[in-house]
Amino acid sequence: MHKHLLILFLLISFTSVAQTSGQTVIATPGDGVYSILRKHNLNPRQYYKAFIAINKKNLTKVNGLVIGKTYILPKKEATVSKNDTTTSSKIKIVTPEKKTKTSSKTTTTNTIATKTEEHAIFGKEHAKVDIKDNDLKGAIYYLISGHGGPDPGATTLYNGKLITEDEYAYDVTLRLAKRLLSHGAKVYIIIQDANDGIRDKRVLEVDYDEVTYPNKKISKSQKLRLKQRTQAVNTLFLKHGGKYQRLIVTHVDSRSEGKNIDVFFYHHKNSKKGKRLAEHIHNSFKQKYAKYQPNRTYSGTVGSRGLYLVRNTLPAMVYIELGNIRNAKDQKRILNYENREALANWICNGILNDYKKVLSN
Repeated sequence: MHKHLLILFLLISFTSVAQTSGQTVIATPGDGVYSILRKHNLNPRQYYKAFIAINKKNLTKVNGLVIGKTYILPKKEATVSKNDTTTSSKIKIVTPEKKTKTSSKTTTTNTIATKTEEHAIFGKEHAKVDIKDNDLKGAIYYLISGHGGPDPGATTLYNGKLITEDEYAYDVTLRLAKRLLSHGAKVYIIIQDANDGIRDKRVLEVDYDEVTYPNKKISKSQKLRLKQRTQAVNTLFLKHGGKYQRLIVTHVDSRSEGKNIDVFFYHHKNSKKGKRLAEHIHNSFKQKYAKYQPNRTYSGTVGSRGLYLVRNTLPAMVYIELGNIRNAKDQKRILNYENREALANWICNGILNDYKKVLSN
């Protein structure tokens, strides 16, 4: 009797693996579960749990891959569900200490009640957010500003004072978050600084107290820093299931002082949605440059690049370089707070166009 049960158990186990597993791959430097699935045209959101279940014995404690070990890929299913489904459910805004006030007025856009929310993360002077419309209702955005904590990113001196990449990328990110919230989106700010907020100054004071969402101290190790923010985004992405979700990463480049660059964009080489998002924001910049600087050619580009965040995060994403912190012309774009506001507005316009395109399909 026991022998029959054992044979039956082995048959069931073999059948289960045979139905869920496919080819094998060997992990190489830089591989993660998400990137290795994407590399083999498997949707990470759909196949992540199956991969973990099949390969649990060969994974690290945090489900990381071990270089040189062989892993089994889940067997690709015949049908794949759509990722760009949207929801009409009520959206909760995810930024710290929200307070909402609703007036009796109504707007002409989407006929929603005019609301004012307060978000402490934007600072005292910018805490109030007027909800203009519901144009981004159902959309979820993850915003990562480059570097932070012990890593200030690119640095240079301006009038004898130190200026750093992370402070200016963070300021643009906060301004973008405020714009997205005003259109009814749900927003997660992944790198946060509780005491900075939006700052209308040229020289933004440098500090090192930023944290990774929800409140994790940023590691001194570059590899662990990238893993922290990747894990934060991917955990939230899986939690929200099939909703429309996008990731926007902002950086400030560092090149030779004589190198003036326009805002340019990266996306994952296999992501059609990421490419489309990047192109919509790129087109927004081209239109704004044509309007406000008609005598100047905008040379910003859209392309793919195998950066860690690009390869390992689950949502369709765009990685934005705002300018060269060491170049005098680019510094005008970055140091002037009105220009930082314009950058956020132009990025937001492209995001709005991307979401409208999805809803119209």
